[in-house]
Amino acid sequence: MASSLPSLPSILGTDPSSCVLDAFRIAIAKRLSDALPPLTIDQAYAGVDYGKKGVDFTVALPRFRLPGRPDQLAQNIISDFQPDDFVSSITHDKQFLHFQLNTTSLIREVLNQIHTLTYDSPTGKPSYGTNTSGAGKKLVIEYSSPNIAKSFHVGHLRSTIIGAFLDNLYKACGWEVVSLNYLGDWGTQFGMIATGFEKYGSQEDLENDAIKHLYDVYVKVSKDADSDPNVKVEAAKWFKRMEDGDESALANWRVWREMSVKKYIEEYERLNVSFKVYTGESEVGKEWQNRALERLQEMGLISDVEGAKLVDLEKWKLGKAVLRKANGTSIYLTRDLGGAIERWERYKFDKMIYVVASQQDLHLSQFFKMLSLMEFPWADRLEHVNYGLVLGMSTRKGTAVFLDQIIREASSVMHEQMKRNEVKYSNIEDPEMVAREVGITGIKIQDMAAKRINNYTFNWDRMLSFEGDTGPYLQYAHVRLTSMERKNPELIPLPPPSQIDTSSLASSQHARDIAILLGSYPDVVKTALKTHEPSGVVTFAFRLAHAISSAWETLIVKGEEDVAKARARLWLYLCARDVLGAAMRLLSIRPLERM
Repeated sequence: MASSLPSLPSILGTDPSSCVLDAFRIAIAKRLSDALPPLTIDQAYAGVDYGKKGVDFTVALPRFRLPGRPDQLAQNIISDFQPDDFVSSITHDKQFLHFQLNTTSLIREVLNQIHTLTYDSPTGKPSYGTNTSGAGKKLVIEYSSPNIAKSFHVGHLRSTIIGAFLDNLYKACGWEVVSLNYLGDWGTQFGMIATGFEKYGSQEDLENDAIKHLYDVYVKVSKDADSDPNVKVEAAKWFKRMEDGDESALANWRVWREMSVKKYIEEYERLNVSFKVYTGESEVGKEWQNRALERLQEMGLISDVEGAKLVDLEKWKLGKAVLRKANGTSIYLTRDLGGAIERWERYKFDKMIYVVASQQDLHLSQFFKMLSLMEFPWADRLEHVNYGLVLGMSTRKGTAVFLDQIIREASSVMHEQMKRNEVKYSNIEDPEMVAREVGITGIKIQDMAAKRINNYTFNWDRMLSFEGDTGPYLQYAHVRLTSMERKNPELIPLPPPSQIDTSSLASSQHARDIAILLGSYPDVVKTALKTHEPSGVVTFAFRLAHAISSAWETLIVKGEEDVAKARARLWLYLCARDVLGAAMRLLSIRPLERM
């Protein structure tokens, strides 16, 4: 259903057809520019901010730097104010003007837009909250990147969760996204495993769980190396053979890599994460690494120290970076440089993001600095999205952590909680799947709830609680909204939006609070693109869940005798379900329908 609001001038960077609050902001900006020449409508629009404490939008008059006192400027705007379809009242408060929107228009327009873009979207897919700001642009994003034969530790889990969010976010803003999982599949540890496999390897265990078995072999052979220095010598020789392309040394490694990737794909599927490309350090061609070294050498940036090659970055307070060991084997900085050049050649990206822990800040800064010293014109398109540490993450028994152990444990704890309510439990078709999804939601929300640079302490009890701002609470809010259709079959299917009278909702503060939150979702997505912070989307989802939870008692559907009112309320709740579900999917969470 098309908007019934009066037409407005267009402003660059706004799109009322995908974010209806843009229309209300343009209407406010037009009032300001009409009353305060020479202020342009674009300048006025930039000054319209969300209000605080029950105010819809606020304008700070001094920011426009217009001649005259703020009091006088305010009078110019207020003196001939008449409420219209957009604005119902303006309040003057010192240097500020507060604007309240027309509640009837606000609720009707927001619900219409959500419905249209969810069920009649031009793309055929639900698109409320998305935008086309990145149309025609390409992002390459590297995240997760675990090491084969080492445990998938919690740092990788954070990179996976934040990376999957950014992957979804850029797609939602119209970018073409190439997601890379850059595996640690090269290095002396493979020499260790190759020497250890002859002694400790088992084909059966390998086929059963390659990641875990190779890790076990690595742990045992590393123990041997502590007492026998010869083990490391043999391992280094073996890895040198791999680097030199000796097929007999590479054959086993290829099998191990392939089996590990297969296992990882299963693990990621559980986390609702998928990659366009599985690559790895092993795939960075020698030619690209050599090209990087030659370029640095030509520019006089490399020095030889006892046979090793170093780049001196002291001038930029970035220390000295090692590029090649004295024995001639490459290290990962060289492979990163070669990899970046290779990716540029292959993808011609507009931006490339590395989602890597803040412990690696220096490494990434050295790496980016070297690319810029090498004068690659695309060096400024690289970005490091960093994050803090997770403290105290282990299973409840306190053992070493593999990703699948964490997921299994979260699932089993949720499963036990669900069994306590026998009636509900008996109605769930696949309780194990539900327990797993709620458990994973708990892990993800705990991870994304605060600013990503903050360290946080992993807390099993808090993470899996239904009380407070947790993953299970969000799933519960979505399930409760979804159940509204099942509980009110006599109102389903709802008539088309043009035949639903929403005017009765205008008298409810709860309905108004929900509507303005729903209307702000497209802005939440745009802000997240600027900050790369999932926490803004998590905060939005909780604010929405709380607003809905406050409305249940007064905005009742079942038991409301006036059918027109009941329909309008049900429609409000179903639109809230669609937007909450969209926010959860953006966070890579699968919203549940029953639990």
